[in-house]
Amino acid sequence: MRFRRILTASAFVALLGAGLYRTTVQAQPGSLKQIVPGVWFREGDLKELGHCNNVIIEMKDYLIVVDANFPSGARLALADAKKVSPKPVKYVFDTHHHGDHLYGNPVWTQAGATTLAYVGVAEELKRYEPKSWLAAAKERKDVADLHLPTAEPPKQTFKETPFVLTDGNRRVEFHFFGWAHTRGDGFVYLPKEKLICTGDAIVNGPYNYTAQGNMGNWPNVVDKVQKLDFKYVLPGHGGPGGREIPEGQKAFFVELKKAVAARMKAGAKLDDLAPKGADGKRMAKLDLPAAVKNWVGDSFATQVQDQFEEIAQGKPHGEIVGGK
Repeated sequence: MRFRRILTASAFVALLGAGLYRTTVQAQPGSLKQIVPGVWFREGDLKELGHCNNVIIEMKDYLIVVDANFPSGARLALADAKKVSPKPVKYVFDTHHHGDHLYGNPVWTQAGATTLAYVGVAEELKRYEPKSWLAAAKERKDVADLHLPTAEPPKQTFKETPFVLTDGNRRVEFHFFGWAHTRGDGFVYLPKEKLICTGDAIVNGPYNYTAQGNMGNWPNVVDKVQKLDFKYVLPGHGGPGGREIPEGQKAFFVELKKAVAARMKAGAKLDDLAPKGADGKRMAKLDLPAAVKNWVGDSFATQVQDQFEEIAQGKPHGEIVGGK
């Protein structure tokens, strides 16, 4: 089954800053890679299965998994968790409410795990469900086969951040820095290991879904992330890397807003920036600097439209599309 929500996965080149390392990473859907001792990165098959990435974190007596994934992705991640450790998965952290990150919740809770999220994730579910769940069930067998009327919300939420889990050796912090991709964007930070899991608030490649976002505030959220001391970045989509990922993510949104605003100031309309083709689909007529091309892909015309509407209406795009 080919996933059509955002766009296809692509290869990318990770260019790390001074003092780190330089490497070329190819997209490897389904691969499991140890990033630091006790932390594994599982790259989801976005193109064919619609899966997000997962991170497995080993604690003294249990495992923490970042993102529930779709149900089929949850089963694959659970199988990989058993490969790296006999310890049970105790917590699964939903970085946000989108189906590719949360709809697998029932798989994990049935396996004995507690699903965990920032309170904003549960609030977003109330805003967008069951409409999104029912739509997904029509297109995805793994969702339909659960025979549930709506998405399963996280079993445990927190409001004050950072929320901390520790076993005396490893400290895992769960942060919320504001509305970027969604109103509930959560981050997982391991200060000792200098590692951060970013969900879809920071992605490595052309995977930004902006419809429910706050594009104007997105760079501010990345700014707050960048104040943390980290070396490794594990995004919700795209391969792992270093500080160049949040730097590029922020630059993409800064340059996109600057370019759209400049054209609007000169009198451009939406059809000038993203005209519709014969098939009714929009095509972007906007150039961004080469430095952010890693984040420009098949969804660029939609991102241009969302940015245009956000500027024109003077409010976050997520407020424009609303919910229920």
